[in-house]
Amino acid sequence: MLRRLFFLFMIMAVFLFSIGCQRTESNVKENKSPPTTVEQENKKETKETSWTFPLTGMPTNEKTMQRAVAVMINNYPAARPQSGLHKADIVYEVLAEGDITRLLAIYQSEQPEIIGPVRSARDYFIQLSNGFHALYVCHGWSPEAQTLLKSGAADYVNGLFYDGTLFWRDRTRKAPHNSYISFENIKKGAEKNGYAFEEEVRSLPFFTNDLTNAVKATNIDVVYSKRSYAHVHYAYDGTKYVRSSGGEPTVDRETNTPIAVENVFVIEATHQIIDDYGRRDIDFTSGGKGYLFQEGTVQEVEWKNIDGRLLPYKDGVPLGFTRGKTWIQVVPDLKQVQYE
Repeated sequence: MLRRLFFLFMIMAVFLFSIGCQRTESNVKENKSPPTTVEQENKKETKETSWTFPLTGMPTNEKTMQRAVAVMINNYPAARPQSGLHKADIVYEVLAEGDITRLLAIYQSEQPEIIGPVRSARDYFIQLSNGFHALYVCHGWSPEAQTLLKSGAADYVNGLFYDGTLFWRDRTRKAPHNSYISFENIKKGAEKNGYAFEEEVRSLPFFTNDLTNAVKATNIDVVYSKRSYAHVHYAYDGTKYVRSSGGEPTVDRETNTPIAVENVFVIEATHQIIDDYGRRDIDFTSGGKGYLFQEGTVQEVEWKNIDGRLLPYKDGVPLGFTRGKTWIQVVPDLKQVQYE
C-alpha cells in the first residue's frame, strides 16, 4: 500500500513540475519583446552599407560588378576643360611628348555621360590600365601601343575604327582635341568586340594611416616645365584637394564641377626619350620615391608596382589610401614638386 502511494506521489510530482516548466517557458516567450523599428532600420542600414566601391572605398548598397574602364584623356591646353574627369575614381597624369601630359582616367563607381577629349594610346598607359584589367579606350596609338594592343595585351576600343559612330567630333574644337565618347557607347564598343563589361574588381588598400609624424601640407605644386600651362596646383580645403592647372581651376566642361580628391600621390619614375617625336619610355616596374598627400599632410614614401598598380609604402610597410578619389602625378624628378 505504501509503495502504491509513493508511486502515485512521484507521478503527481513529475506532472506538476512539467506544467511549471511549460508556464515558465511560455512566460519567457511572452516577455521577449519584438525588435523595435529602430533595431530593424539599423539592421537594414548595416546590410545596405556592407559593400564598398573597390577603387574609392566608398559605401554602396549593393555589390558592384562594373568592370573598370580606362580612358585616355587629352590634356593639351586647347583640350581644357575636359569632360567627365570629376567622376573618375583614379586619374594618372603622365608626360606624353615634350612638356604636355596626358591623363588616364579610370572609371568604376561612376559612369559619366560624356568623356573627353579622347587621345591616342601609349604603351605605358596600357600597362597602368592593365593593373585594373580595365577596358582601354583611346583614339589613335603610338607604334609601341599599336603593337601591344594588336597582340592582345588588353581589351580596347579605338576611335580610329569608330570615328563618327561610337565617337563623335565637337565642332567647337579643332582636331585632335575634339573626340568624345559616352559611357553608353563604350559599353556598345565592348559588346561589338565581345569584351566582358561586368567583372569583380580587386580593391585598393583603404585604411587610416598613422599621420603622427606627417608634415602639414595644404598647397601642392607639380611643375612639369617652366611654361605656365604645365603647372598643376592642389589646395586643401579641409576635406579635399581642389585641383587647378595652368592657373585655372580644373572643372568639368558640362557641369563646371571642380575636380576635388582625397588623395594626391606623386611618384618619381625614370623617363627616356625614344624617338624623334619626343615619345617616352617610362619605368613603372622598378619602384622609387614619392609623396603621399592625405588630410592636409604629406609623407615621404616609396612606391612599388604590385600586380600592375602603383602603391605607397613606408619603411617597407604598405600604406592605405583615404576613402575617396585619387590623382597620381608621375614626374621624372621629385624636385619638380613643392609643397607647404
